[in-house]
Amino acid sequence: MRDLRIVFMGTPDFAVSILKHLVENKQHIVGVITVADKPAGRGRKIHESAVKKYAKSQNLPIFQPKNLKNKDFQKKLKSLNANLQIVVAFRMLPKNIWQIPKYGTFNLHASLLPQYRGAAPIHWAIINGETKTGVTTFFIDEKIDTGEIILQKEINILDTETVGLLHDKLMLLGANLVLETVTLIEKGTVATKKQSKLEEKAAPKLYPENCKIDWSDTINNIYNKIRGLNPFPAAWTNIYNNDGEISAKIYDIQKEIVHHHFTAGKILTSKKELKVAVANGYIIIDKIKLSGKKIMDAKSLLNGYSFHKNAKML
Repeated sequence: MRDLRIVFMGTPDFAVSILKHLVENKQHIVGVITVADKPAGRGRKIHESAVKKYAKSQNLPIFQPKNLKNKDFQKKLKSLNANLQIVVAFRMLPKNIWQIPKYGTFNLHASLLPQYRGAAPIHWAIINGETKTGVTTFFIDEKIDTGEIILQKEINILDTETVGLLHDKLMLLGANLVLETVTLIEKGTVATKKQSKLEEKAAPKLYPENCKIDWSDTINNIYNKIRGLNPFPAAWTNIYNNDGEISAKIYDIQKEIVHHHFTAGKILTSKKELKVAVANGYIIIDKIKLSGKKIMDAKSLLNGYSFHKNAKML
């Protein structure tokens, strides 16, 4: 058995679960690298990454380089004498960083590679209506998410699943897969395979432009987009109401497939229900956030907010 000295690199909650699983299974973590602290929120208070907070609680050595190519940082990293690096939801590494450890640097990606390479694989799997996804560990090479695969695990995507729910399932699945991968490296029994050359589906970064709802799209595409962005960053729309226009984020929804004569985007309400007409049915909105307001259920919104008979979502 090899004596592993591991450097872990990551930033968000997703990465914390993996680091925690390694610590709890007595893996030797000699350093944790995460994003530099930065001001956030209205008060501009200094924000520490989720990984940093956990690493502090475990008294793990923490490094927060602003530039991975900085020579002083690279000198400190080499001084840790790590022979394995694990990357989870971090950033692209320079070649002279991922080449440092004897046993390589591997990454956990939340998709079944080669599908959904990129920054938002969990979101896009749901947005595109996939029925399965998974997690992959692979050795890093010079391109993004293209290295040789070590292990993969598959999971079904339920028709009602949001990105928040799927994120948490993949986080647990990923923690187990990373530990399995570490065990193989520890035993010296890793067998990798090259990624297949299937027609790839991408997982680009999410911006306001690609999170806006197109109410003229099909009912299934709209339904998948909203749940694939719920709860973060959330699908959004403009609401035209009584000659005014505001923006809103849409969260929990249902779909109703039925024939009707309304134009796409038409808002229909009752005392308890808020729904939007789309091709071949309605999107029923259960939770919504109007600009400047808190998230609320549709019934609460309808108690204090009136939609004009010509109201529509744009």
